[in-house]
Amino acid sequence: MLEIQGKGIRTSILMEQNKPNFTKSEHKIYNYIVSNTDQVLYHSLTELSELSGVAEATVLRFFRKLGFKGFQDFKFSLAQEVSVNPTNDESDETYIKKIKNNMVQAIESSYEILELKSLQAAIDIIDHSYDVVIFGVGSSGIAGQDMENRLMRIGKHANVITDPHAQVMRATTMSKGTVVIAISLTGSTKDIVDSVKIAKKNNATIIALTNYIKSPLTKYSDHVLLSAAKESPLDSGSLVSKITQLFLIDLICTGLTLKNYKDAETIKMKISENTAGKLY
Repeated sequence: MLEIQGKGIRTSILMEQNKPNFTKSEHKIYNYIVSNTDQVLYHSLTELSELSGVAEATVLRFFRKLGFKGFQDFKFSLAQEVSVNPTNDESDETYIKKIKNNMVQAIESSYEILELKSLQAAIDIIDHSYDVVIFGVGSSGIAGQDMENRLMRIGKHANVITDPHAQVMRATTMSKGTVVIAISLTGSTKDIVDSVKIAKKNNATIIALTNYIKSPLTKYSDHVLLSAAKESPLDSGSLVSKITQLFLIDLICTGLTLKNYKDAETIKMKISENTAGKLY
């Protein structure tokens, strides 16, 4: 039986106490969770909805009935219970090798699921747009800042916005010629989804950089570039995940460089010359 820490009480007990009041759909969610505990940690809201066979709104109501704010809140409690503490006899070499292997595997897995047509389409769209905006919050916002810097170095102007309120305001002023690059590992960050929804309503083109093909974000996306480093809620913002985001960003920026090689090289040379004086 699944036993995870809920609001001061193990969630298995919490679910059992509420089980008599579950609807038919809520029983489906309950049965899926207890049968697939480890996998649930890495699901998006959309994936859990589809795999349990109920609507997303029903899934959210289920967790709120149990006293959680939502699915992410539930997963955080689940992760606390099922997480395994490292053993004391684990050597320095072991964890160093493990981190190295995780990073290498994340890049290799991202490479394997990469769709060349989607990548090329994203590159072409960004190349032809004069209004490119990058959305990201938290760790994904840091990746967005890196992308803005990379694009600037090849002469492509883009603005990264990491403040949710500023994202909403910017999305409200968008038009058909705007391209939004939305970076969200889970694709379930409410602030990003809310802003993208507004941008989409204003006919902006949405490119999502995410780990989940089925998520609230991808519902509003025209193009999706997938990475492969699904993380536990306790590992949110991990370097391994960020590396997969930077891998996709590097592919986009390199693709843009190759399409505009002469101009990109000229601008990079000028930037190098103008920043040379900043070094001792």
